[in-house]
Amino acid sequence: MIALIQRASRASVTVDGALRAEIDSGLVVLLGIAQGDDKTDAAALARKTANLRVFEDSAGKMNLSLMDIGGEALVISQFTLCADTRKGNRPSFVKAAPPIEAIPLYESFLKDIRAHIGEQRVKTGEFGADMKVALVNDGPVTITLSTKDD
Repeated sequence: MIALIQRASRASVTVDGALRAEIDSGLVVLLGIAQGDDKTDAAALARKTANLRVFEDSAGKMNLSLMDIGGEALVISQFTLCADTRKGNRPSFVKAAPPIEAIPLYESFLKDIRAHIGEQRVKTGEFGADMKVALVNDGPVTITLSTKDD
């Protein structure tokens, strides 16, 4: 499981031209679920995301987490994070988990991160939909987290 995390001063997601969700200060989490991922991966990634210290403290150091600042998370499913680009110029997505496997793990990640930062502070896109994500990347700060070594 892989997450591309961006610190945002604000972000939103629209589906079919309609606003689905928006957040103020927090993290945009683009979540890729690969074949072989399981609920242990979802729990570990949710815990790491909630505790990731990428917000500045009073000394200007990145030392605070979402939980510390009371920030929000906008979680967007993104199978393209599982792309294999080693051969040619066209990405292969064969490593991405099919929806029948990915949806329960996406929901498990949501349940786990909500347990860490609070139900109301987690917003989502729509799994499998064509979404438009807008954000102001604060910093910019962009971090990749993965539950696999490769």
